[in-house]
Amino acid sequence: MTQTVVITGASAGIGRATARAFGARGDDVVLLARGQAGLDAAAREVEEAGGRALVVPTDVADHQAVEAAAEEAVRSFGRIDVWVNAGFTSVFAPFTEITAEEYERVTQVTYLGFVNGTRTALAHMTPRDAGTIVQVGSALGARSIPLQSAYCGAKHAINGFTSSVRTELMHQGSGVRITVVQMPAVNTPQFSWVLSRLSRRPQPVAPIYQPEVAAAAVLQAADHPGRKQYFVGSGTTATLVANKIAPGLLDRYLARTGYDAQQTDQADDPDRRYNLWHPVDDDTDHGAHGSFDKESHRHDPQLWASRHPALAAVAAAGAACGAMALGARRRGRR
Repeated sequence: MTQTVVITGASAGIGRATARAFGARGDDVVLLARGQAGLDAAAREVEEAGGRALVVPTDVADHQAVEAAAEEAVRSFGRIDVWVNAGFTSVFAPFTEITAEEYERVTQVTYLGFVNGTRTALAHMTPRDAGTIVQVGSALGARSIPLQSAYCGAKHAINGFTSSVRTELMHQGSGVRITVVQMPAVNTPQFSWVLSRLSRRPQPVAPIYQPEVAAAAVLQAADHPGRKQYFVGSGTTATLVANKIAPGLLDRYLARTGYDAQQTDQADDPDRRYNLWHPVDDDTDHGAHGSFDKESHRHDPQLWASRHPALAAVAAAGAACGAMALGARRRGRR
């Protein structure tokens, strides 16, 4: 059955790829972002894929604008079934080099944008006692890294906020579901238009995944929202495990490697446009992908395992049995 899906941050990156994926299922997709050119191109892709698209230019930091966008979605398509919060902005710089106004802006968009989207989605879903909210999270919401304190703080806040809302919905016996997809480094245009005070061009920390991998995880979460959260990418899992086992050691490792790992060898252009205050894709579409296609993975075995838990369990059991048998043979030769 056709669903109505609202996506914030829909003009580029994960939001753009997710919009295209929902469109390929024939869904009605409502596209929220600031950049008009990016939104228009995303709408064309949704419709070419087989869905219907509605463009609503929106700054998610403005709760009234988000509420108005939702009303327009309902007027056009009748209801809201799925709400995906994916919009964000950031600053790459040491904390002491980020102004108070810049820090506030990142928090308003990247954290409060999710709060505004969630509040608005619930206002439409709760009366029907049905609907799903998917938060596009990040491994950096559990394990912070240097040079991204504003973004990491916002992603940590999203996790705490979402857990509170989830337990409240459970207490109420609500039919509305909310879940988080914790993302790895993704090849999006953000590294070309983020505000940066680094001497070299920003880059994602490997392993890097294409936006379509992230989009597939969002659709999986939207279809199966009973899980509290989903993890995408082996790097995400490894980071979270390392943070649980040896957080102090990981601190020292990131202090030593985190600066270089987030910069290419190329000097950054101090005069390039950035999207903190104004969209970069208002007059030029930048698409879903960034400039790291060659380094990016198009598949994620972990996502496959989440889609096929029984087969993954069988495979894991088989591997364990094989390892035990190999160990027994080796012991028998001694």
